[in-house]
Amino acid sequence: MNWADNMNGTDYIKIVNETIDRAWNTQRETLDRAADAIAEAVIAKRNVFVFGCSHAGILAEEVFYRTGGLAVINPIFYPGMMLNTRPITNTSKTERIPGLGKEILDGTAAGEGDVLIIHSVSGRNTVPVEMALYAKEKGLTVICITNLKYSSSVTSRHGSGKRLFEVGDIVIDNMGEVGDAAVTVEGLLERIGPTSTAVGAAIINGVVIDAVNRIIKAGIVPPVFMSANLDGGDEHNARIFEEYKNNIFYM
Repeated sequence: MNWADNMNGTDYIKIVNETIDRAWNTQRETLDRAADAIAEAVIAKRNVFVFGCSHAGILAEEVFYRTGGLAVINPIFYPGMMLNTRPITNTSKTERIPGLGKEILDGTAAGEGDVLIIHSVSGRNTVPVEMALYAKEKGLTVICITNLKYSSSVTSRHGSGKRLFEVGDIVIDNMGEVGDAAVTVEGLLERIGPTSTAVGAAIINGVVIDAVNRIIKAGIVPPVFMSANLDGGDEHNARIFEEYKNNIFYM
């Protein structure tokens, strides 16, 4: 869709909604494969991990230890890569360090048969590409969430010359703009209004919901958290923590 100059917040909401709709409905086979991989891991009592650098790491925060979420999704948080880093500019440097992706994954319990979700919008930086390649060597299924239009327009910073979409087993496109920001305002050179977080959150929650449906069809009650602020929530969640204690690594 062609958008006029001097766009505003209403235009941004329209863009986000249309992007979510396009991303969800034009890559059904890929999203189904992602849901299958997560469901199969949970059914087999394997592990699920999610990783992203800087703002991409927001998706890791989005899907772990929360109401209505799968309890066995484990975030990978690394000091110097998250948004509480100071100075924040260090995050841009850290995600380009060779060898660090392997080191970070070795610091987790990730192993053969597990699933790793990596979110990287540009898909060009060393750490996410290296982590994806190493995870595949270790026998994990790697699900990537990235921006194909953006990533295809830039070169890789990894020694292999590969970008994330070129190394993942399952590649989900967030269908954003090059540079992520989507709104043009007259009198401003730069675009504003990034879409990757909103679209990515919708995609990853949708995939998790589809995975839960598959787990139920397999005759298993999925480990989904209740709100701790509902009556009985603490007791419900305590049972999940006990049953899945070997698959939860953020406690």
